[in-house]
Amino acid sequence: MINTEHKTRETHGFQTEVKQLLKLMIHSLYSSKEIFLRELISNASDAADKLRFLALSNPGLNDKSSELKIRIELDKDAKTLSVIDNGIGMSRDDVIEHLGTIAKSGTKNFLDSLTGDQLKDSQMIGQFGVGFYSVFMIADKVVVTSRKAGLSEMEAVRWESAGEGEYSVETVVKADRGTCITLYLKPEESEFLEISRIKNIVNKYSDHISLPIEMRKELENKEDKEDKEDKEDKEDKEISYEVINKATAIWTRSKADIKDEEYKEFYKSLAYDYQDPLSWTHNKVEGNQQFTNLLFIPQRAPFDLFDRERKSGVKLYVRRVFIMDNADMLPPYLRFVKGIIDSADLPLNVSREILQNNKLVEKIKSSSVKKVLQLLEKMASSEDNLEKENYEKFWDAFGQVIKEGPVEDHENSEKLFELMRFASTHDDLITQRVSLKDYISRMKAGQKEIYYLIAESHAAGVGSPHLEFCRKKGIEVLILSDRIDEWLMTALTEFDGKKFKSVSKGELDLEGIEETEEEKEAHKNQEKDFEAVVKQMKDALGAKVSEVRVTHRLTDSPACVVSDTDAMSLHLQRMMAQAGQKMPAQAPVLEINPTHNLIIKLKAEPDDAKFKEWSYLLLDQALLSDGAELEDTVGFIKRMNRLLQS
Repeated sequence: MINTEHKTRETHGFQTEVKQLLKLMIHSLYSSKEIFLRELISNASDAADKLRFLALSNPGLNDKSSELKIRIELDKDAKTLSVIDNGIGMSRDDVIEHLGTIAKSGTKNFLDSLTGDQLKDSQMIGQFGVGFYSVFMIADKVVVTSRKAGLSEMEAVRWESAGEGEYSVETVVKADRGTCITLYLKPEESEFLEISRIKNIVNKYSDHISLPIEMRKELENKEDKEDKEDKEDKEDKEISYEVINKATAIWTRSKADIKDEEYKEFYKSLAYDYQDPLSWTHNKVEGNQQFTNLLFIPQRAPFDLFDRERKSGVKLYVRRVFIMDNADMLPPYLRFVKGIIDSADLPLNVSREILQNNKLVEKIKSSSVKKVLQLLEKMASSEDNLEKENYEKFWDAFGQVIKEGPVEDHENSEKLFELMRFASTHDDLITQRVSLKDYISRMKAGQKEIYYLIAESHAAGVGSPHLEFCRKKGIEVLILSDRIDEWLMTALTEFDGKKFKSVSKGELDLEGIEETEEEKEAHKNQEKDFEAVVKQMKDALGAKVSEVRVTHRLTDSPACVVSDTDAMSLHLQRMMAQAGQKMPAQAPVLEINPTHNLIIKLKAEPDDAKFKEWSYLLLDQALLSDGAELEDTVGFIKRMNRLLQS
């Protein structure tokens, strides 16, 4: 029973972001309005899970004689729909925090991400933690009455709003714990007062909820309908209810009995996603330890995927009792995985501290990681076109995160390397990517190393002068343009017996696949012929370069800059500088192309001042080609203009 006597009633304005969201809701952001019920049932289920967990350390919170459940009540006369639970409930402060603000949902990012596509935008709501507000799509007014477990019946709270920028909060009397959300439906939304409609929605979205979801039994004949008024006066326990969902945790059922659609709907409810998962793995491990995992690969990355504080998307259960959200049961490089892990062996009072130092947990983690990697390997190696397409989607969304793995997880580094995909100069691929096995299968006879280039962007890599000689000789080069690639290459030093070699560090040694003896002899003669030029350029440039030397890696460009083999790459130096990390200056090596007209003319330049100007211009051009920002842009422009005029 709820006593609605007004006590300490206050009116508040919604948080600015909530006002924006309500405006979007009211103007038909949702194209599938029925999702409001999924959101309310999910919240009610979470409330029950939280009560179970807190009751482990405070048994007084949960009255064992009261079965945890969710009830849906329809009143056609009052035109109301109510969702009632006997979970943890909310205090006055909880109500203001959770219903008056969007405290932990990445509000700005959410609002910024809306595209104007109703179908997509509407169902993004839940994943940002704002699904409750979807009720205003079908309701003129919403009343939430709640009493938190542990508080007295005099400390219940009533929240009310018409979704127009304000809400009221007042203290009321409520006999039992839990929350009742009552929607006063808009006239045109009467479909949600039909029992069959509600049952269909529950079966579609919430059949997996482990709590029983109850509704009053349908009146079967005319006499029953006429007796309705008499029944309303009887005690609640005399009213007949039926459970309208399976009320069985989906992961406890046999895989053979679960349809793909059931997996997909469970994922959507679990992850608050409107899209189907790309794939999933469902495993039950028995033996010395028993646990079940049901893990999903989403189609797209969340906006906060690279947030260092972002938690895992895996829920932990112990013997089907919810223990915690965002459990650290997978390594950070798999933080995009959504799902559940249910252990039969962990203690019910397990904490995050215990999770970090428990051998059983480490075994569960290790097994779960292997299952995810096996799932990805199956997608990656499949000959099925749909699976291939799904893996491409996966790599587009989460490839950069997978690249974090080898540094963190040495045990599985080889498997991770096999999963990786890279842009390549093979057929000048742009949209497609190659695996390391693909690369090795195409290596030239005598080729001993896997060649790669780290670049600021894919376009910069494709146009880099460092690739000129490799293209001439038909040698494939991997183009790495993700910010994490420099870090990755500290771990990716060898694959399948082949070492990795950067084409922008050290002298390009293509022993075994390089030139003919005649070409080698010609190169030696060129190096000797340009000794004086090399010395003069080094004297002119001074500390701007660590060395000047003749190169044979260039065919079209006059010059390029490279790093010494053991030095920090120029790309990494720039990244560190952008991150505010001051590193000791490391001057690049300037390599010149003895066959290029500019270098030939420079060799013949008698004017020392002009020789110096040209040397600086060639260095600046080489730095620009490498993606660097010039220290003196104005000086570069003036120097170029002087030389053009001369």
